[in-house]
Amino acid sequence: MSRLHAHAESHAASRIGWLRAAVLGANDGIVSTASLIVGVAASDASRSSILIAGMAGLFAGAMSMAAGEYVSVSSQADTEKADLAREKRELAQQPDLEREELTRIYEARGVASSIAQSVADQMMGHDALSAHARDELGLSEIMTARPLQAALASALTFTAGASAPLVVVPLSRASMLAPAVVIVSLACLAVLGALGARAGGAPLGPSVLRVTFWGALAMAVTAVVGRLFGAAVG
Repeated sequence: MSRLHAHAESHAASRIGWLRAAVLGANDGIVSTASLIVGVAASDASRSSILIAGMAGLFAGAMSMAAGEYVSVSSQADTEKADLAREKRELAQQPDLEREELTRIYEARGVASSIAQSVADQMMGHDALSAHARDELGLSEIMTARPLQAALASALTFTAGASAPLVVVPLSRASMLAPAVVIVSLACLAVLGALGARAGGAPLGPSVLRVTFWGALAMAVTAVVGRLFGAAVG
């Protein structure tokens, strides 16, 4: 077996589609649900009201995330399909210009003109559309938009994230409800940041700090708003 075949590589870029949706869904589930619970709790609402608000936030958020992710990624997929269709027409109508375009792309990357011409000829003869999709449009199989996958990942991870602060509500004493939700949520955000960094091959510290900072800020703001509105209504 050659060294090339023995040297199998696994890159984080292959996971970027579902990883982005999963991290976004879980992070939003924790932050939005915890912030909602803390805000309602700060208004001196009853435990049952807090629980109902949290449950409503979970289901509404999960559906919103799924729908938003599906629409967003579908728009990306539509754009990719339109670009590929246009490229296919151009290859059929003006193959020589497309070959020249591919040659210039390789030359711009530092390939000698004669070699670039030879490579372009071989690529055009092998799979012209794939070559132009990859080298001209920047599209590849691992980066292809997958709306259903993104929507499902977002909905499931949002639900999982939102469940963490929500389960704290019936288990905590009334006087400790808000602090308990904050502590559990920040701990979950830190774990999420670490997992996301590990899966994506990114530095651990900045990822953990980023998600916990914005989560803490969101909960602090909603707590202040809940307290102000609770006092005003009271």
